[in-house]
Amino acid sequence: MSPQYLSPGVYIEEVDRGSRPIEAAGTSVAAFVGFTETRPAGNQGEPVLVTNWTQYTGAFGGFVAGAYLPLAVYGYFLNGGGICYVQSVATTAAFVPPPAREQPRTSLTVGGKNPQITAALEFTAQTGAAVVVTVEDAASEETFKLSISAGDASESFENLSLGRGRGIRNAVDVLNRESKLVKVRELDTSAPIAERRPAAGSYTIAAALAPVTSAPLAVNAALFEGDITERVGIAGLEALDDVTMVIVPDLMSSYLSGKIGRDEVKAVQLAVLAHCEKMKDRVAILDALPDLKPQQVNAWRVQEAGYDSKYGALYYPWIWVANPLAGQDGQGALVKLPPSGHIAGLYARVDSERGVHKAPANEILRGAVNLELNVTTGEQDVLNPNGVNCIRAFPGRGIRVWGARTLSSDPAWRYVNVRRLFCMVEKSIERGTQWVVFEPNDPTLWAKVRRDVGAFLTTVWRSGALFGLAENEAFYVKCDAENNPQEERDLGRLFIDIGISPVKPAEFVVFRIGQMG
Repeated sequence: MSPQYLSPGVYIEEVDRGSRPIEAAGTSVAAFVGFTETRPAGNQGEPVLVTNWTQYTGAFGGFVAGAYLPLAVYGYFLNGGGICYVQSVATTAAFVPPPAREQPRTSLTVGGKNPQITAALEFTAQTGAAVVVTVEDAASEETFKLSISAGDASESFENLSLGRGRGIRNAVDVLNRESKLVKVRELDTSAPIAERRPAAGSYTIAAALAPVTSAPLAVNAALFEGDITERVGIAGLEALDDVTMVIVPDLMSSYLSGKIGRDEVKAVQLAVLAHCEKMKDRVAILDALPDLKPQQVNAWRVQEAGYDSKYGALYYPWIWVANPLAGQDGQGALVKLPPSGHIAGLYARVDSERGVHKAPANEILRGAVNLELNVTTGEQDVLNPNGVNCIRAFPGRGIRVWGARTLSSDPAWRYVNVRRLFCMVEKSIERGTQWVVFEPNDPTLWAKVRRDVGAFLTTVWRSGALFGLAENEAFYVKCDAENNPQEERDLGRLFIDIGISPVKPAEFVVFRIGQMG
């Protein structure tokens, strides 16, 4: 409605004649699903936003034997990742509550030692028997006695202290070294030792892998697949609109511990792929099974797993990294883990330095010290056409990702960077054109849409993501009476046809050399 001018004077009107810029959607947000040492207070497995390693340790604790998620998140940040969501489907340690007293004292957390595979705590989970930790005061103000019982198993440690020095039995060191049932972590080292000594009393630790509940927790495919209504598991990631990569590293820790078999691994990985295909704005980074030769991996990929999805990528072999728990419980200096977390960080690094259109390959994998197996060129000749992206070590060039293929049999979606570029473009246009809904469907609107989408794609082309020497070679935007006839407008529909020509990686570089003359 036009304004009314009733009194003489000068009037100012703001008229919206400019374009509505479309901002490129983010491409570097990973979601990790797996096991953690602890959870934030009140968290029952819902995703938690984490932007650095310090935030992760504050919310979920540190590294823990038998769980790959902490190592995967650390590798993600190490390789260039900046934002991620962590979804703890189960914890590996339980908090020892302080006793009822005027000034509660919380000095240690105590949890089952390697709860995925420790027989004593598996027995506890099956029978429902509690793991009880009893603290008794000693004559000294700094020492105490700790007794642990789990079913028929029991342990006792005397003259423990939170101090350090010659002749002092530090509780953290002694228990982590000698106990077969529990491990401990000190929460605060700033107060005097006498004040930090845990208060006398008995404390119950939850069963292996269980949250604070009386029912034992079953580790199976359903645990990872989750439930959208409860916002847990893979299905719970549907509530997150900005996730672009999905990683489930502890699927493999459960496989190695015998909790699940090869069929369950396939079921969970299919669930991840189905989730990404449903959301259409993210890709799954999958790990191959451990301890397989190249021929076995190829047979598993082609015959047993048989994945065919343009929203997933598979990486092989596993990598060796420095073990942050070296020396504890006889652990070595290196630990082998699935590479998916490190790969996700590499995706984020390439996106930041070059752009999402650059294939995440021929890049150094930071933190990788060695490989489970050195793949030869001949072996990769078999794996690469089947969508198995190899990680290889090259003399003088370090350990590099040497493949950038999806799991799709469609040649149009062969490369990871092409899939992720389309995810970015589609998400950006979807978000940037929300204003179009309920606008009058006429040539004026069509022109505005062509202008705004064309301006965005011009920016994408200039960044080097589209092929072509001119704009009309790189993309087109069609929105006119031809693709919006009267019968479609009567149904309230507006169609915009867009075509883009993505750049594809030079996967095979061939120099043709011959004699002159």
